[in-house]
Amino acid sequence: MGTPVNITLRSHVWVEDPELSWINGEVIEIKGTNATILAAIGKTLVASISSIYPKDTEAPPAGVDDMTKLAYLHEPGVLHNLACRFALNEIYTYTGNILIAVNPFQRLPHLYSVHMMEQYKGAAFGELSPHLFAVADTSYRAMINEAKSQSILVSGESGAGKTETTKMLMRYLAFMGGRSDTEGRSVEQQVLESNPVLEAFGNAKTVKNNNSSRFGKFVEIQFDKRGKISGAAIRTYLLERSRVCQVSDPERNYHCFYMLCAAPPEEVKKFKLGDPRTFHYLNQTNCYEVSNVDDAREYMETRNAMDIVGIGQEAQDAIFRVVAAILHLGNVKFIKGEEADSSKLRDDKSRYHLQTAAELLMCNEKMLEDSLCKRVIVTPDGNITKPLDPESAALNRDALAKTVYSRLFDWIVDKINSSIGQDPNATSLIGVLDIYGFESFKINSFEQLCINLTNEKLQQHFNQHVFKMEQEEYTREEIDWSYVEFVDNQDVLDLIEKKPGGIIALLDEACMFPKSTHETFAQKMYQTYKGHKRFSKPKLAQTAFTVNHYAGDVTYSAEQFLDKNKDYVVAEHQALLDASKCSFVANLFPPLPEDASKQSKFSSIGTRFKQQLQALMETLSTTEPHYIRCVKPNTVLKPGIFENDNVLNQLRCGGVLEAIRISCAGYPTKRAFDEFLDRFVMLATDVPEGSDEKSACASICDKMGLKGYQIGKTKIFLRAGQMAELDARRNEVLAGATKRIQRQIRTYLTRKEFLRQKWATISMQKLWRAQLARKLYQNMRREAASICIQKNIRAHRARKCYTKLQASATVIQTGFRTMAARNKHRHRRRTKAAIIVQREWRRHQAHEAYKQYKKATLALQCLWRAKVARKELKNLRMAARETGALKEAKDKLEKRVEELTWRLELEKHQKVDLEEAKAQEIANLQNTLSELQEKLDEAHAAILREKEAAKLAIEQAPPVIKEVPVVDNTQLELLNSQNNELKVEVKELKGKIEEFEALCSALERDSKASLTEAEDAKAKAIQLQEIIERLHTNLSNLESENQVLRQQALAASTSAEESEELNSLKDKVAILESENESLRRQTVAVEKTVPPPEGVFASAKDLENGHQAEEIQETKEPRNPTIVLAKQRSLTDRQQENHDVLVKCLTDERRFDNDRSVAAWIIYKALLQWRSFEADKTIIFDRIAQTIRSSIEKSQDDTRELTYWLTTSSTLLYLLQSTLKFSNTNNSASKRNRSAQATLFGRLVQRMQSSSMGMETSSGYSGMVGISNDQQMVEAKYPALLFKQHLAAYVEKTYGMIRDKLKKEINPLLNLCIHAPRPTRARTLREVTKSIHLTTTAKQQASYVQWQNIINKLEHTLHFMAENHVPSMITRKLFHQVFSYINVQLFNSLLLRRECCSFSNGEYLKMGLHELEQWCLKAEDEAARSPWDELQPIRQAVKFLVSHQKTQKSLVVITKEICPVLSIPQVYRIATMFWDDKYGTQGLSSEVIKQMRKLMSEDSTNMSYPSFLLDVDSSIPFSVEDVSQSFHGGTINLSDVDPPPLLRQRSDFNFLFSDIA
Repeated sequence: MGTPVNITLRSHVWVEDPELSWINGEVIEIKGTNATILAAIGKTLVASISSIYPKDTEAPPAGVDDMTKLAYLHEPGVLHNLACRFALNEIYTYTGNILIAVNPFQRLPHLYSVHMMEQYKGAAFGELSPHLFAVADTSYRAMINEAKSQSILVSGESGAGKTETTKMLMRYLAFMGGRSDTEGRSVEQQVLESNPVLEAFGNAKTVKNNNSSRFGKFVEIQFDKRGKISGAAIRTYLLERSRVCQVSDPERNYHCFYMLCAAPPEEVKKFKLGDPRTFHYLNQTNCYEVSNVDDAREYMETRNAMDIVGIGQEAQDAIFRVVAAILHLGNVKFIKGEEADSSKLRDDKSRYHLQTAAELLMCNEKMLEDSLCKRVIVTPDGNITKPLDPESAALNRDALAKTVYSRLFDWIVDKINSSIGQDPNATSLIGVLDIYGFESFKINSFEQLCINLTNEKLQQHFNQHVFKMEQEEYTREEIDWSYVEFVDNQDVLDLIEKKPGGIIALLDEACMFPKSTHETFAQKMYQTYKGHKRFSKPKLAQTAFTVNHYAGDVTYSAEQFLDKNKDYVVAEHQALLDASKCSFVANLFPPLPEDASKQSKFSSIGTRFKQQLQALMETLSTTEPHYIRCVKPNTVLKPGIFENDNVLNQLRCGGVLEAIRISCAGYPTKRAFDEFLDRFVMLATDVPEGSDEKSACASICDKMGLKGYQIGKTKIFLRAGQMAELDARRNEVLAGATKRIQRQIRTYLTRKEFLRQKWATISMQKLWRAQLARKLYQNMRREAASICIQKNIRAHRARKCYTKLQASATVIQTGFRTMAARNKHRHRRRTKAAIIVQREWRRHQAHEAYKQYKKATLALQCLWRAKVARKELKNLRMAARETGALKEAKDKLEKRVEELTWRLELEKHQKVDLEEAKAQEIANLQNTLSELQEKLDEAHAAILREKEAAKLAIEQAPPVIKEVPVVDNTQLELLNSQNNELKVEVKELKGKIEEFEALCSALERDSKASLTEAEDAKAKAIQLQEIIERLHTNLSNLESENQVLRQQALAASTSAEESEELNSLKDKVAILESENESLRRQTVAVEKTVPPPEGVFASAKDLENGHQAEEIQETKEPRNPTIVLAKQRSLTDRQQENHDVLVKCLTDERRFDNDRSVAAWIIYKALLQWRSFEADKTIIFDRIAQTIRSSIEKSQDDTRELTYWLTTSSTLLYLLQSTLKFSNTNNSASKRNRSAQATLFGRLVQRMQSSSMGMETSSGYSGMVGISNDQQMVEAKYPALLFKQHLAAYVEKTYGMIRDKLKKEINPLLNLCIHAPRPTRARTLREVTKSIHLTTTAKQQASYVQWQNIINKLEHTLHFMAENHVPSMITRKLFHQVFSYINVQLFNSLLLRRECCSFSNGEYLKMGLHELEQWCLKAEDEAARSPWDELQPIRQAVKFLVSHQKTQKSLVVITKEICPVLSIPQVYRIATMFWDDKYGTQGLSSEVIKQMRKLMSEDSTNMSYPSFLLDVDSSIPFSVEDVSQSFHGGTINLSDVDPPPLLRQRSDFNFLFSDIA
């Protein structure tokens, strides 16, 4: 247990405390062998150095998940580690491969969700946080891989949570092995549903637990060869039979007795029961009720549970009848009879209970009485009946009660097993053992001895397993372990069960002697085991004895040992109950062999207990064991309370401390070389340079003088106490280093102060010198200022004189320049006016010419359009097969064309007259303009003459500086009058121009109106063209109807009635053919007069299914039915060929045209042309769906192929969604519609009416898809609806396959990105001491490589999706889900693996996420940039890990700034698991931890406890509407898609070229 050595001053140690078991403190004084310790709670203790243990001050505050990793593996260290983890709600802890489960006494559903099961599925043991799912998964994997049965041993005292643990184990095994349903319920559900029944008949109230199991339960989950659950069975062991007759205070008997007494009144009356206090088997104790338990309600729940497990009402009544009979038997009492050593019933009350018991058991009352009071002895001379004394009769009665109850319990277990169903061919199994734990009360009796014997057996099995695990590790590391001793408890087992000489053997021997008492039995034991080291006699005890068990000493009271051990199998009882009229009771006691039924045989409960225990151990020995130790943290059964004494006692009883002793007997401290060097590298100063880790570790140990340590392949193994020696030396080295650091820091601070003072002195000198310099500079500045003032005054005077002279010269220059400017301005005004007049005249000429050309062009266009309209009118006349509406439309159109022709002629004459008037007006305007130009030239000449005269006058004038205005009033008045006349003429000219423009605008409006009417006529012509196309289609429909009628006529019989029906059909055919002939003639007549319009290539003989129709014979006689059937077969073959070609085009045509799938367009157009969407039955949909499905299944691993089919399916789905409408009308309505349109004329009229209601776009689906009104959508039938659903399913399936394939590819890479790689084992010492930089570089390289691989996977998938033009919405959704998956995997692994919640690992993840962020930012596709927000949880978690000064951060800062997205449980989980492996700093403060724990407790009371793990979203994140919206807002133009050459060669697909032309 860790020898306490090297305890020095200031050492942190653990010391025993009577209240808290162990408390930590610091050694403040050592005197001899005693040490004075200042405890953390404030008190001072003195203890022997040999009784204190060192404390690991570097242990993480949240504890370690595997206690074998503790630096000091001793009792206080284990207890403290469990307490730390329990305070953080970490209820599971490993000790090697043993799981310790501390009952939290609260619901923690997040720990047992399906998502948590997924996390532990296939994970290596110890890789994730401790959990019972890890134990279950390890056992399941071992069973599958090694083909060997496994067992999980769940032990612990009452209330420790064994039953809940067993339930969760079975849930996980059912999750891993599938669900084998029986009658609608899974195997584990049936096993769990049997618990209430078994608890009612096998559980009782004890001193420590109100619902203690008084039997052992071994649940076998059976598996087949595939690892699937095939059956189950419940094996029960060691039922405490003596409790039926003897109960100690304050315990109770089995629950079923009290439930039956609290049953409904009619049940109580039927079984003649009453108050439990009136029954001897129940009133031996004063406890009749259990707090918070309603026996009446429990009785009804037990009844319901019996119904569930398959126990019928009759069997239930029989069961409780037997239970009631046992209670009545207990009230049968005896007194001495008339003869010696005889007995009889004591009173009438006993007689009544005997009669009632016989009535309930349906046996003979007299025979029952005789079997209790008499004994038949078989001798060679005959049978001898011996009377029994009252005491023997009472023992006989109790033996009968115990036997009946034991048989009843076994029958219930067998019934439950038969209901669950066992698999006799199961190849392997996993057994879960739930058995009572070690018991030690104030008064311990025979039951406690049997229970503790069981635990001693299991502890031996456990010790052997632990020692075996230790041996395997020693062998694996190749170290010598031959001298390691095994701690065994075989001597205790021999003391109790050895035969002969054991306690049970002595007890059986005493029971067979009539005169033996418990005093003689005790004296016999005292004499036999006087020198036994495991046996002792308490002082002043007469019948008590003490056994030294592995968990401690237990004192037993030998009183009632003999009575509780006796269990006679009385032949009279067997014969009596076998003859019962109740078949249920008779089946409990089947007839025995003749030799066994002749006489009564002694049966010992202790011996039977040993046999069952041996059978259990044999079963366990054939399996590979796994151990779970359940611990009850407190006796008040409340959450958050950890009682050290209670837990420590359970650790002893559960064998955990025993396992630690075994480990301490060998090498309790095992450390990997790198971990050892990281901790003790400072002790390796003298190690030679270049030594590897292994040599360095050995050198350190040798230098420290350690003896007995071992060097393995990957670890170093230290004996007990050696870790403390190394830590003591390490503390000394660290203390010396600390002193050196302090000395350097003090030197640094002193020098810093000196430099500060030196700098201050220099600053003072500098300031004084600066002051002197400033004074000198001021004087020099004043002298320079005075000189500057004198200079400026002199300059001012000179400048003032110069300014006056300059002003005079400027005035003179201004006068001359002003006169010249006026003259120049006057000339420019005149020139500008002339230019304006010229510009307006030229503009007028150009405008008039443009208008003339424009009107001529419009007239030419009108004539050309009229010509085209006339041609179209001729074509429309060919389509007029009916004389009514078509002739009227033709007459109206001809009248309209004549009217338009007349109006065009009228406009032409008007234009001619207008042009002549315009020409005359233009000539007049030109004459006027020429006259004005002459007058303007004269005015210019006069102005020039005036300028020359003025210039001459200025030259001749004397030089007087004075501006003299020159005024010539006569000339000025003349010019003004001329100017006014010109203005009047220009105004008149503008008025005429405006009138002319008004006339032109009126003519232009008339021309536009004519053009609009011409366009309307063209639109109507287009409508008539479409009507003609529909007539062609209807003609083909009529041909199909004729062929069907001929086929019916051919199939008709030759009988009289069939002949009449044939004649009627022939008449119909003749009528239809005559109607066809008349329509054909009308069509030919119209075609002769109207040629087909340009650009129309659709043949009039194309059928609506894409096939070419045969030429219609021009005869009025009915056709031959045989010829018609042959043609029908040829059409069917042609249709099949077209289907084959279309499917081949779907698989072979992989082109894209403007991001559109050519194959999807071809299929859509073909189905639309063939009217497959409107067909009630067709096979083309099934063939297309089958082709897509088979192609998807073949290319499951090819992302390129999957993306292509995703694009094709989604495009086709969008086209159907945008075009089809699905009618909900019934068949009768459709039949009425068909009957109303039976004739071609009726259908034609209806379609013309529907077409005339609104013809904004063509109804022939000429290329623009995305129709908004229902009148232009196809009304689809059921096959089309089913085809659309199939397409939606294929889109979802293909999307899911691409997403799951990408997840599968990046999942192993994510596992490498979660945890930073550990440094190489074979490091040299220099590498160890300088590993920080190298480790960082290695992490960066490893992070870059793994994340670059992930980015490559993402890049390839994105490339394939872009290459195959997958809609951006689908690509974006896929990457959102993939990034969410990355976030979930990283985040959950961070929360489940403590080694990932470190500072250095946070840096490692941060570098990887940075690489992914850079890829997202550089990506050109928006689909790769937008999903970055999905990584917010892991980014914020990493931000928390790499943040500094966590102890100073408040809860608000953490939840609002650092981790706003994360929930409180998630932040709490990360904070409690965090450890700084780089700088050694602490995590969040205890106050923040308490605040988060308080918030979580409040949330758990208001709602279910939230899970801290994230779930993977595997749903399809888009709908059909989303797919439609992803295609450019809901519309797509397919009119210009070029069909492939395969279809160009076939005339049946000519309709594909109509839109291109």
